[in-house]
Amino acid sequence: MSVTAIKGMNDVLPGVVETWQFLEQSARDVFGLYGFSEIRTPIAEKTELFCRSIGETTDIVEKEMYTFSDKSENSLTLRPEGTAPVMRSFIQNRLHNLDPVSKLYYMGPMFRYERPQKGRYRQFHQIGVEVVGVEDAKIDAQVLAMLHQYFVRIEIDSVSLQINSLGCPECRPGYRQELINYLESRLDSLCGECQRRYQTNPLRVLDCKAQGCQAATVDAPSVLDHLCSPCRDHFAQVKNYLEALHIPFEVNARMVRGLDYYVRTTFELVTDQLGSQNAVAAGGRYDGLVESLGGPALPGIGFAIGLERLVLMKGEQRITAASPQLFIAALGKEAADRAFILMSQLQAAGVRTEMDYMGKSLKAQMRRANKFNAAFTLILGEEELQSGRAQLKDMSDSSQSSVVLDTLVATLTKKFG
Repeated sequence: MSVTAIKGMNDVLPGVVETWQFLEQSARDVFGLYGFSEIRTPIAEKTELFCRSIGETTDIVEKEMYTFSDKSENSLTLRPEGTAPVMRSFIQNRLHNLDPVSKLYYMGPMFRYERPQKGRYRQFHQIGVEVVGVEDAKIDAQVLAMLHQYFVRIEIDSVSLQINSLGCPECRPGYRQELINYLESRLDSLCGECQRRYQTNPLRVLDCKAQGCQAATVDAPSVLDHLCSPCRDHFAQVKNYLEALHIPFEVNARMVRGLDYYVRTTFELVTDQLGSQNAVAAGGRYDGLVESLGGPALPGIGFAIGLERLVLMKGEQRITAASPQLFIAALGKEAADRAFILMSQLQAAGVRTEMDYMGKSLKAQMRRANKFNAAFTLILGEEELQSGRAQLKDMSDSSQSSVVLDTLVATLTKKFG
């Protein structure tokens, strides 16, 4: 019996990985323009980090984390999201001493144990950004502008931005209690999961996809009606800046985030192309998170993008690997040995080169050159070795030109730049 991959943890194969590379490089390019630097954290952290940051009553902590004990009986967890590890690193390495504003981005795998489905897997990948040290609404707008620019760069326009404000520790408790009172009067209409958590995490009921819960909360009180004056002013400024930057958005008062650390501005980029998994990017403010993890009292904001969902959205627009610039068709052992040396020299000089390793017929090698979609083919046999010259065939129009083998590397390096 052969060994197969773990359910919900998928291989990324050639032919698809090029799209991943394009999405990742586009993030590096765009985020770099906005002054962000990359940070890399371990995939495993102490379990306490996620319990303290995400919240012990969230679905992630209660049901979805990959948690295990190491040989020293330490409880470790494969990271289910990226913000908490970045904040842990920020605090541990005292990055706030280097600059009062930290702009960071990351990319890599996350892990959650849940039912695999289209766009949602047990090992999934995110590209995320975090800004620590700025409370001003301008940074909220800049983060959203950067997210918007990233989607422009990768040519995905079938998304819309939804924003909301979840208030702060001053105004949210009053709203939370009013929502609990509202839900108590409609408990019979809620699903079992929401009946269980409506007191510990009532905002999540608004996000439930069950039809009964959605119908029962149609007239639920809005968080926007309960914002304190500073939160109301902050949200108004965010909207004004987005309008000034001509970034389209809609306010969704029912939108909540599944992590406890979010306050004030929250947002999602949603699409209608992926069924129920309609969010392709999401984030918001987490002004109390750094302090709750033992760091200084600094505000923060960030977002994460789901890479698998972007790949699905690219669909037929997938990026293909660069084709060889030259294929060498060699006939006979001596010619194959010379072709190998030439290929290695050309590759070292920056020319994408391929050859046949199996000693196949010329006809078979030409088919392989076509399969590779090579720009040019060089036919090398006994006659070419003796004369020191070979024919370079342009595969686009079948035209040929004579080249000197001893100067081939210099000639093709110049030709292909």
